[in-house]
Amino acid sequence: MKFSVQPLVKPLRTALLPLMAALVLAGCATVPSGLPEITTTAQFKEQGKDGMSPPAGFTRAVPSEAQARGAWWLAFNDPTLNALVEKADVSNNNIQAAAARLAEARALARSANADRLPQIGLSAGANRGAGLDKATASTTPATMTNIGATFSYEVDLFGRLSGASNAAKLDATGREALLQSTRLAVQAEVAQTYLQLRALDAERALVREQVEAYRDTLRLSQRREQAGDIAELDVARVQTEVSSTESDALALDRQRAQVEHALAVLVGDSASSFGLRSDEWSTALPSIPPGVPATVLTRRPDVSAAQNAVLAAQARVGVAQAAWFPDISLTGAAGYASPEVGDLFKWSARSWGVGALLSLPIFDGGRREAGVQGANAQLDGALASYRTQVLVAFQEVEDQLAAIRILQEQSVVQAQAVTSAQRATSLSDTRYRNGYISQLDLLDARRSELRNRRQALQVKSAQYQAAVGLIRAIGGGWEAPAPVAAAGAQTKIATR
Repeated sequence: MKFSVQPLVKPLRTALLPLMAALVLAGCATVPSGLPEITTTAQFKEQGKDGMSPPAGFTRAVPSEAQARGAWWLAFNDPTLNALVEKADVSNNNIQAAAARLAEARALARSANADRLPQIGLSAGANRGAGLDKATASTTPATMTNIGATFSYEVDLFGRLSGASNAAKLDATGREALLQSTRLAVQAEVAQTYLQLRALDAERALVREQVEAYRDTLRLSQRREQAGDIAELDVARVQTEVSSTESDALALDRQRAQVEHALAVLVGDSASSFGLRSDEWSTALPSIPPGVPATVLTRRPDVSAAQNAVLAAQARVGVAQAAWFPDISLTGAAGYASPEVGDLFKWSARSWGVGALLSLPIFDGGRREAGVQGANAQLDGALASYRTQVLVAFQEVEDQLAAIRILQEQSVVQAQAVTSAQRATSLSDTRYRNGYISQLDLLDARRSELRNRRQALQVKSAQYQAAVGLIRAIGGGWEAPAPVAAAGAQTKIATR
């Protein structure tokens, strides 16, 4: 009897045509690579308002998140601040949590990379059964013992495993950048909280100084009332100012206690055991050098994390596309097998086997196509997040530069107001003691002086907060990363 295979060839060829077409399309699909170029000006806008012209030419900025940021807080020249920041680096719980997430990401990267390597193991077992050997037709139970080594390896012909490993490595790199971002954020928050506490110390001292001035006026008013020069109403007015100002001082005490408790959490201490005594506000205000280039933003840890998220998403698109290709696995086993344990390691009991497996799903209900679409959607989301992060970075820097510039002008004007208010108080006090003006005029002068001096302290505090905010916004310090090749008139941020 003859069998013809020709009638089977055409249907088989017809059935495989869609599969071959899908493989060809998948092979032709391109995986996006690199980062989008976000064109920006070479200099921050706020720095051009001081009459300085932007630097000539432009610099193509490359990611420089690995650049050392240094101990930027040393510029404030405050030993207490230095100790607090160093303690937070070691004990802050947010930093420790970020470090744990980094360790987890690195472990996942090692696990993904392990899938690319051969898998070798040992195996041993025993099976007991009856009626399995049809040649002897025996129903007597028998035991088969075996021991040996196993080997398996998946051939990564289409880059699926290498793509997954690369994506996991990029995730770990992104986690490292997020750890740096968390550390920088904690350092900046410690500095800002400490400076806020010192500003409160200065304001508390100022208010309590004013309380003493009011008390001095109260004593004078009481003597004049006893002498019959003024009425009891005048004494009551001064007493009101004394009590009201004391209430303000107590409110500042409450604020200081809350700020001190927040500082305790930042440095990893219990609020019940942490304490920082009141001290003079002697922290130096660092000067911002002119012409800080926009390239410093390339080392911002959050921008770096967004960059790595884009690259990891691109790698996962390639992994999803590689799912259209077949998987090829090689397996092998070698060892000994025998029904008698005593004969297990005899040469005659040796056994071995090798195998190869080619697998390719024919119909999966659209699972692979959905995987590709999902990976592309994740990539689109990562790209949008990256662009947003760069724009937010510029916004934050411009905000702080504007604050520093305007606060400097405000501090000059406010200092003039304080000088005038102090002169008015001095003249009013002299004229009141000599009986030339009423008590209301003196109280108004004192209130105006106190208000302006407190406003001056608040402006000074805002200047320190803006300085730390700028350091945080540009990724720590204002030293620019080393420039690479120049080629035009603008800066392109974050290109690889």
